[in-house]
Amino acid sequence: MRNAALTLGLIAGIMGIFVGLFGYGYAELTERHSQVGELLGFFDNPSFIRFASFMAPLLAIAGGAMAKARALWGGGLMILSAICIYAAFGFNVATMFPIGFAGLGGVLAIAAGKPDEPKAHF
Repeated sequence: MRNAALTLGLIAGIMGIFVGLFGYGYAELTERHSQVGELLGFFDNPSFIRFASFMAPLLAIAGGAMAKARALWGGGLMILSAICIYAAFGFNVATMFPIGFAGLGGVLAIAAGKPDEPKAHF
């Protein structure tokens, strides 16, 4: 289960990077060129979008990397990443896989109470 959590966390982080790049870029674009925001719409809280665009993929990748050695911490980071993506961007076609992969990876990492290794986190 820890290997699956590692893989899901890394995939969610890589997919989250693309969502984050578009989110951060659009927040910057609408701040610098208000005409674009008037035409396509503004974010309610662009500073949170910028924060989540950077932190969510970082948390997913770090959580996936930690899943083998510290499954509880890694699982918590991946679940926090899924919550951060959902809070910033909602659930839509661009975010469903990063949210799903990070959430499932987090659950699998936390559920690895009795790993193959003799060191459990409970």
